Amino acid sequence: MADIPPLDPNVAGPVDNPPAPAGTFWQRRVVGPVVAQLKQGITPEKIALTIAVGSALANFPFVGTMWLCLLAGILLKLNQPIIQAVNVLFTPLHLFLIPNYFYWGNKLFGAPQVRLGMRNSVELMWNMLLHDPGLFAHRFGLMVFHATVVWAAIAPLWITIIYYSARTTLREIVRVRTEAAAKAVIAAAAAVAVKNTDPSDHPVP
Repeated sequence: MADIPPLDPNVAGPVDNPPAPAGTFWQRRVVGPVVAQLKQGITPEKIALTIAVGSALANFPFVGTMWLCLLAGILLKLNQPIIQAVNVLFTPLHLFLIPNYFYWGNKLFGAPQVRLGMRNSVELMWNMLLHDPGLFAHRFGLMVFHATVVWAAIAPLWITIIYYSARTTLREIVRVRTEAAAKAVIAAAAAVAVKNTDPSDHPVP
């Protein structure tokens, strides 16, 4: 068997391409799923409705918004990956709004105010609901009802604003992508036409 010559250290071997960057949280969880759904033919109007309804339910004045988004997605035939991504994205705003919903709900109905912080309100109510539903209903039932009324009054306006804003943005994305694809097709066709008409490609008689 012939000897294998040693590798020349001065000759560079094949270099692997570096992996593509993972992208930011916003790109992975929101932009990526939305663009993927647009590529599959889902209309901008449907995605805009999913974002609008999902963001409104994500701010419901109590925990368990994932199940609300799941149910809304089934009933309205919305895209589940997008609506759940929106629900996760709005978690910080949701935690901030819960005590504010309670405050304005109690103020609307003239009920006494109860000071609750973002973290304490969620943990306290959730633990009490799991371990003692009766005590939860007695202590927080009216507060949750008052907060829900405030949320229900705001939600239609919220959905309308988010829907039309998202629809405009998504339509622009589709328009830009369509124009770019059309320009690429035209450029490729022009290159083929030039190649076919190039006299250097044909033998001279």
